Amino acid sequence: MNTTSVSRPQRALVLGGGGSAGNAWLIGVIAGLGDGGLDVTEADLVIGTSAGATAAAQIAGASPTDLLAAILDAPTPQRIDAVRPDGRAASWRNHLERTNAIIAASADLADMRRRSGADAIELAAEAGDSALVRWRETVAARLPSLEWPKHPVHLTAVDADTGDPVVFDRNSGIDLVDAVAASCAGGPAYRIGERWYIDGGYRRSSENADLAGGHERVLVLSPLGGRTRHPRSWRTDLAVQVDELRVSGSSVETILPDADSLAAFGDNMMSLATRAPAARAGYAQGQHVAGQLAGFWHR
Repeated sequence: MNTTSVSRPQRALVLGGGGSAGNAWLIGVIAGLGDGGLDVTEADLVIGTSAGATAAAQIAGASPTDLLAAILDAPTPQRIDAVRPDGRAASWRNHLERTNAIIAASADLADMRRRSGADAIELAAEAGDSALVRWRETVAARLPSLEWPKHPVHLTAVDADTGDPVVFDRNSGIDLVDAVAASCAGGPAYRIGERWYIDGGYRRSSENADLAGGHERVLVLSPLGGRTRHPRSWRTDLAVQVDELRVSGSSVETILPDADSLAAFGDNMMSLATRAPAARAGYAQGQHVAGQLAGFWHR
């Protein structure tokens, strides 16, 4: 008797950037989905950008439940600002003003990446080599494992010298810590060997969901809600990428922060004080939508 095996659809999980709050929210959502009966950590491909790159590495080395508990058990920081690679408190508003000016002066996305890279290299020169060492140590302390996972994980960055997009994986010859540190380099550029890199969000968007092309099921978690500061003509927003994926044959679902999650983020997603509230809100949201997404993820 002949039997026909039915192959499981290829599934991709996309984790977008969004600062300290965004990373905690991602962990909370994934833990909530899991407790709601939907384990998205079993995806065939995980794509991480910036805070999402940290989350991608974290869920590869520890259970979302344990990661969530660590966020909730951490002492409330007295210093609410995130720490930049140069060791000084980051000013979210100053960063926005600086990058908004670069975007306004850029002719297109490629030009913006080149300008942003040049600016970030200047910031790195001001910060000095010791800042790079401290940034690497900070990133390493966030990861439960310093080894690349066996399943495919792709982490985005941009070559600061050329403006070319880069995707790191276990075959890139780059340590996982360095790949995450580069993907999260939203201020000063981060050096790996002789090359400088900047945040993966400069590639196209904070999600870079287009990299999931070819997968039958794509689930996108976007702490920034799919928003973009780029001109609409650049076609970088998440909605455009979702449309492109669907046209190519992928089924796509997104999880964007709900009202409670947005309230938990406050007005500074880089603030370490947002992590516990964001994680709790993300967990509740993940539990709430798990049943709705089960059919999409498993069918």
